[in-house]
Amino acid sequence: MERVFRDRHEAGYVLAAKLDQYRQDRNQLVLALPRGGVPVGYEVATTLDAPLDVFLVRKLGVPGHRELAMGAIASGGVRVMNDEVVNELHIPEAMIEATAEAEQRELERRERAYRGDRPPPELRSRSIILVDDGLATGSTMKAAALALRSQNPARIVVGVPVAAPETCESFRAEVDDIVCAVTPEPFYAVGLWYEDFAPTTDDDVRDLLARARAREMDRREGARPAA
Repeated sequence: MERVFRDRHEAGYVLAAKLDQYRQDRNQLVLALPRGGVPVGYEVATTLDAPLDVFLVRKLGVPGHRELAMGAIASGGVRVMNDEVVNELHIPEAMIEATAEAEQRELERRERAYRGDRPPPELRSRSIILVDDGLATGSTMKAAALALRSQNPARIVVGVPVAAPETCESFRAEVDDIVCAVTPEPFYAVGLWYEDFAPTTDDDVRDLLARARAREMDRREGARPAA
């Protein structure tokens, strides 16, 4: 049987070891999907000595069929539409705009809650490691990767501690690399592979981001040449 992680922090340690090949890349940035991906991302960023931030994504569900995505919006003002769904269902522009506006308000609320007045990081030409606590269907991560791609990073690597085998494999065509620490079969659900899968709170996210920023500032100070 595949291992069960004690909690998201231990899962982050394990995942970081699988991502060790990227340790020497000084141009990389770890982006975690809130909220559960942030403790995992914190441990990955700490181990790889990389900065950490959050990447928020909100699915644009088809009205009346919200589980079906007609697009997604993400941090940095990105909107990506699924033209095939929009055209097949003849979704009017007004309906798309109304849905996008509602989801944008929620995304902005979360941005303020997690980032405060800090602007989103520059992603163009960066090497991105996109992290969550697991992949079941992978729909949210795929929306995030698609939105992130539109900002022209140098590379997108998706990293998760646990994933359904078929979902992990499906990402190989979506991103530059996918690292799933364990891919148990049968999979059932992400939470089954954690002893402690308690919800990550907004306060948890803010605390971990603050600790990561402090560590990054210390690293930069240490890298400066003496006057």
